[in-house]
Amino acid sequence: MKAVVRTNFDDSVSAYDAYEQRTGRFTALARLLAAEMATRADGPFASVLDAGAGTGVSTRVFADRAQRTVALDISREMLRELEAAPRVEADFDHLPFADGSFDGVAFTASLFLVPDPAVAAREAARVLRTGGVVGAVAPLGWVDVDGTDIFAALDRESRSPAGADEVEAALADSFAVTAGTWRFATTAADVRRFHAIPAMAARLYPNLAAEERVAKARDLLEGLEGTVEQRWRWIVGVAE
Repeated sequence: MKAVVRTNFDDSVSAYDAYEQRTGRFTALARLLAAEMATRADGPFASVLDAGAGTGVSTRVFADRAQRTVALDISREMLRELEAAPRVEADFDHLPFADGSFDGVAFTASLFLVPDPAVAAREAARVLRTGGVVGAVAPLGWVDVDGTDIFAALDRESRSPAGADEVEAALADSFAVTAGTWRFATTAADVRRFHAIPAMAARLYPNLAAEERVAKARDLLEGLEGTVEQRWRWIVGVAE
């Protein structure tokens, strides 16, 4: 599974950057998550681990708020796009850091990509100092004006390896958590751009090769029109 995730994101750098340049979605998520984490911290962040840093969109956000930010990702190709912070190629299940190394651990749009987020949550708890803060964001999907999942009529579910409820439950087992939902108006064209990212097209067609899954996703979403709502669950917890 980890090898598949790594390959998916190695193949996704250019499409990921194109989507972010068009929408600014991951920057917005990181800024909102950083704000929620800051309100629950017992002081300024000296050190933050950006777990699932990708090309560094979220790392740059947290670097503005912490003295030291470390970017960690399983994808070497993603990390190559980031030059402004220490980079570590590793996965969430075995964080290569000592106990109590960080004031904050942020999983901006990343923790739902592992099949067992509870393992990663325990690792986050281990590397956080007492009173440190963890934050995560997980997708709840896209709905039309009457609140119906846009994929309901397409006979296809856009599904992560781990759902938002599973991510929240995993963090709640290791932290005292607070959660909520963020809503973004987005266009049908941007839904298509999101699923043009090979790693995100895997939400629809996980068993197909990158180019084939992107093509299938494009065909599936071709008739989608207008404005829809994208929803994300946020979860913030404090280490005890």
